Amino acid sequence: MTPDRFQTLKSVLARRQPDLTILSENVHKSHNLAAIIRSCDAVGVLEAHVVSNSPKLPRHHLTSAGSGKWVPIVMHPDIGTAIGRLKNKGFQVLTAHLSTQAKDFRDVDYTAPTALLLGSELVGVSAEAARLADTHLKIPMQGQTESLNVSVATALILYEAMKQREAAGMYDNSRLDPKTWQQTLFEWAYPDIARRCRDKKLMYPALSADGQLLENPFN
Repeated sequence: MTPDRFQTLKSVLARRQPDLTILSENVHKSHNLAAIIRSCDAVGVLEAHVVSNSPKLPRHHLTSAGSGKWVPIVMHPDIGTAIGRLKNKGFQVLTAHLSTQAKDFRDVDYTAPTALLLGSELVGVSAEAARLADTHLKIPMQGQTESLNVSVATALILYEAMKQREAAGMYDNSRLDPKTWQQTLFEWAYPDIARRCRDKKLMYPALSADGQLLENPFN
């Protein structure tokens, strides 16, 4: 770990948004999942949430594509549990779902804690997810196409969220609590050692100001 690389990691981490996330409901195509997580990284999402009928599929594809290195994936057993957990943490749950009450995605306040719910490629969000969501969003279309690819729609909405948050100064200073900051920084800087520490239930070693290990428990 070079000092310059460590400072770059710190700079990126300082812009992470702990109260902006996505919740993917049965998005199974690996290229869509990978593109969604890349968009999350681009706008500073700290972690993403996934519900899947095939729990191993999203984690396998995201890890193999390298996307999960910067945006950890939190798996949930079902959509009701996932939405309940997010709401209990104070998130508003918004879903891209064309209904009679859907709002233009640009007319929503994304500076509040926000979870963007995404549905499967073929049928969109489930009836339960649509019912539990706080707000339905629509993306205005001027052509013959009725909807956008799920990863494209996600990127559009996340960039609107980023635009609003930039205007509100929410990227100017780190908004992470100290514990999350130190844990995430170590996992980014030394992912292999972090994994081995977790496997053996060891605390992460301390780092110097320039990112060097003060002690390596595996030497």
